[in-house]
Amino acid sequence: MSTTSIDLNADLGEGFGRWHLTDDEELLSVVTSANVACGFHAGDPVTMRRVCDRAAERGVRIGAQVSYRDLAGFGRRAMDVPPDELAAEVAYQIGALEVFARAAGTRVSYVKPHGALYNRVVHDEGQAHAVVEGVLLAGGSLPVLGLPGSRFLESAAQAGLPAVTEAFADRAYTEEGTLVPRGSEGAVITEADAVVERSLGMARSGTVTSRTGREIPVRARSLCLHGDTPGAVELARRVRARLEAAGVRVAAFA
Repeated sequence: MSTTSIDLNADLGEGFGRWHLTDDEELLSVVTSANVACGFHAGDPVTMRRVCDRAAERGVRIGAQVSYRDLAGFGRRAMDVPPDELAAEVAYQIGALEVFARAAGTRVSYVKPHGALYNRVVHDEGQAHAVVEGVLLAGGSLPVLGLPGSRFLESAAQAGLPAVTEAFADRAYTEEGTLVPRGSEGAVITEADAVVERSLGMARSGTVTSRTGREIPVRARSLCLHGDTPGAVELARRVRARLEAAGVRVAAFA
């Protein structure tokens, strides 16, 4: 039996007002870490409070999912934000979520960028450094979640923040170990059996097959399960069941 341990995270609280995208209640029964939208790409105070309350009740770690200020584009549009402005906005988002986490009897446990910001800080040293500065500005030394080999994790480690690697079972990878852009054909893997088996491969061997058929390393401490895809809850349940059946311990990294 494998003694491997992995965290399961999902993007939650991605609603606004009367609009709801993710099935927060059900996903919180599966994942060990919740990336909570902080109002810039999705989320509002009522939603943030509700998700924090439910996460605390179930012992799920709360993470601040910070984003560019882009509600209309769901945080997936490329933006150019001055570093000092980005750092302040990242700190603002973390601080807002911390209020609700504390009210629920817990704390924000980590930070994860969302969408265009997540992809930008893989290669952009300036933007990566700005996000790290925002985390530091918010106070404390929160772990950050990101892509292995990214400028973001490199900058975080240099600043003394715990840098936690992440993988995506339902996203296609390039040979360089980066995510295939969402606008490209085949960027999102929708076949459930394939997602489940890729999850197990990532957890046990730390590898995944790139879109060109090459096995590449993706050693990660956390596995992201997207909550905004059709059948997300059932797929998340299948992934967790498959991992545990194979002897993989599912536990939060923070």
